[in-house]
Amino acid sequence: MEIHQLQYFVSVAEMGNFTRAAEKCLVAQPSLSQQIKKLEKELGHPLIERLNRGIRLTDAGRIFYDKACHILDSVEEAKREITDERDENAGRITVGAIPTIAPYLLPVVLKKFSTRFPKAEVVLRENFTEFTIKGCLEGDLDLGILALPIEQDHLVVTPLFTEELLLAMNAKHPFAKKKRITMKDVSEEPFILLNETHCLGEQVLSFCKQRDCLPRVACESSQLLTAQEMVALNHGVSLIPEMAASVDSSKKRIYRSLSGVKPTRTIAMAWHKHRHQSQLVKNFIEELQSYALQFV
Repeated sequence: MEIHQLQYFVSVAEMGNFTRAAEKCLVAQPSLSQQIKKLEKELGHPLIERLNRGIRLTDAGRIFYDKACHILDSVEEAKREITDERDENAGRITVGAIPTIAPYLLPVVLKKFSTRFPKAEVVLRENFTEFTIKGCLEGDLDLGILALPIEQDHLVVTPLFTEELLLAMNAKHPFAKKKRITMKDVSEEPFILLNETHCLGEQVLSFCKQRDCLPRVACESSQLLTAQEMVALNHGVSLIPEMAASVDSSKKRIYRSLSGVKPTRTIAMAWHKHRHQSQLVKNFIEELQSYALQFV
C-alpha cells in the first residue's frame, strides 16, 4: 500500500469523480484508476462503486476513507513539524470569505493579526459561498468565513456571531419618521435584493416568506454597495447586514431595525475536518474569534 494510492482514493471520494480527482492529483485518469484497483485488490474489498453519473463509496470505502485521511494527515503533520513549523509565527495561510463579509470583517482582523505576527503572510480570496466551500473541501483554503447554513459533512463549522439585517432606506423616506416598521410595511415598498449568486439574497427571501411577505423586487444587484447606492437614490428599500451598515458614513441612507421577529444571519468559520491546522492558522482563528466577541 502506497501513500499516493491513499491520496488518489481520498481525492476521488471527495471530488466524487475520477476525472476531477486525476486533475487535482496531476495524474492521468487511467493511472489513477489503476492504482485504486490495485488498492482494492490488496484490501480484498471494493471501495468505490462506479456509477453512470459519478461514484459512491461502498461500506468498506466509507470506513477506509476515514482511516486514509488520518494517515495522510499524520504524514503531512510530520512534514510540517520537521520543516515549516520550526518558527510557528512564520508561514503562509490562505483565508476565503464571501463578499458580504470580507470587506467589513477582515480588514481589522488582518491588521491586528499582522501586528502580532509580522512574519506571517495571509492570502485573502474573496468569492461566493459555493467557491469558498469548494476551496475548503479541496484544500486550497486553510479557512473559510461564510454565513450559515453550511451543509458539508467534510467541514468543521464553528459559528462566530449572529448579526441583524437592518432595513436600509433613503434618509427622507416616510419610514424614517415611523416608530415601528413591520414586514407588512416593507412588502408594499419597491425592494432592492442581492441576486442569486449571494446567499444573503436567498436568506432575505427566506425570511420574507416565513413572514408571509413577498417583497416587490425592483432591482437585483450583484454587489452590496450597489444596493446601498440604489437605496440612497430612493429606488427602494433593502435589508443590509449590520456590519455593512455600521461602516456606512453616507447621510443619504439610514438604517432601522424591524419590529417583531428580526431578520438575522450567522457568520461562521469552516475548514476541512481532515486538514492539518498549523499553529499559525490556529492563531488566526483565535484572532478572529476575539474580534467577533464585540458582535455577540
